[in-house]
Amino acid sequence: MKNPLSNNYSEEENLILVDQVLAGDAKALDSLVAIHQSFIYNVAWKMTHSNDDALDITQEVLIKVITKLSTFKRNGAFRTWLYRIVFNEFLQSKRKSKEVDFPSFEVHDQKLNAVPDPELNPEDELILKDYTREVKLRCTSAMLICLDREQRLIYLLGDIFKIDHNLGAEIFEISNQNFRVKLSRARKELHNYMEYRCGLINKSNPCRCSKKAKSALKMGALNAENLIFKPEYTKKINDFVSEHQEVMVDTLDQKYIELFRSHPSKSEFDAKTIVSKVINDQTLKNLLDI
Repeated sequence: MKNPLSNNYSEEENLILVDQVLAGDAKALDSLVAIHQSFIYNVAWKMTHSNDDALDITQEVLIKVITKLSTFKRNGAFRTWLYRIVFNEFLQSKRKSKEVDFPSFEVHDQKLNAVPDPELNPEDELILKDYTREVKLRCTSAMLICLDREQRLIYLLGDIFKIDHNLGAEIFEISNQNFRVKLSRARKELHNYMEYRCGLINKSNPCRCSKKAKSALKMGALNAENLIFKPEYTKKINDFVSEHQEVMVDTLDQKYIELFRSHPSKSEFDAKTIVSKVINDQTLKNLLDI
């Protein structure tokens, strides 16, 4: 996944593609969508904790962006204009199923405590390795859902995907200071909960992913066929964070951030389906005379 919010991004390349798309070039539309779809999808995936919801959102917002291309006035960066539309759509779209499942940290805690913590031996730990990883990722992803949408999106962009705070402020149309304040509040709310609940952060906490995994298997909530985070289809989010991006020096919460940044980011998903649906949307064909 190429991170279009990194310093490797080419504004000039995007502007050329925009002109070609508006001139009716279907290949240019394909290229423009290809540059941005993976990043949009992966943010949507983390926002919703659902592959199907993320695919739907990505298709919907890309179609909306393309239909609004003619309104881009070039008095600012195309990247900022595009992601402002995209992230506003994230904030305003109908609530998805996973969001309803975990509306608060209190409910997340109740659901977690309802899963038994059986004793484990070393053999269990080894057998449960993949399932333990799955539980860790599902549980921490669900914690993100407990943040409200704006907090979740700002935390994803500001801490996990490590975007420059100036760019974040531009996208959300707020001051740099306000962006930092909102990020700090989201970080504090999430990290405070984890400090007193999550065994990955604080070893004195009782919750252990391997114990939850054993119970989830026994309850039928987990099996080899329903793993969401299959290793062969994912890479770490951290692999996509450009090493040339601004180093974040204003936080002492790297322990938490690295846990979330180690989450997988889909490197293989149904990209062709997204491109196909966008390219073949009749509204776009009529609008762009493709």
